[in-house]
Amino acid sequence: MAQYTFEVEMSCSGCSNAVNKALSRVEGVESVDISLEKQQVVVTTQLPRETILETIKKTGKNVKE
Repeated sequence: MAQYTFEVEMSCSGCSNAVNKALSRVEGVESVDISLEKQQVVVTTQLPRETILETIKKTGKNVKE
């Protein structure tokens, strides 16, 4: 199991909810922890980092790599 941290630009709870909803739908994602204050998304998963990154990007949010 791997844990990945992403810096994601989110301006409101709607933004963080959109990211959470998208990641929750992905099979293989164990947990999602989002901090709107820190602009951070922490994902625990068996999937490759790239898969999670692409899922977050599909929400339209900017991800700092």
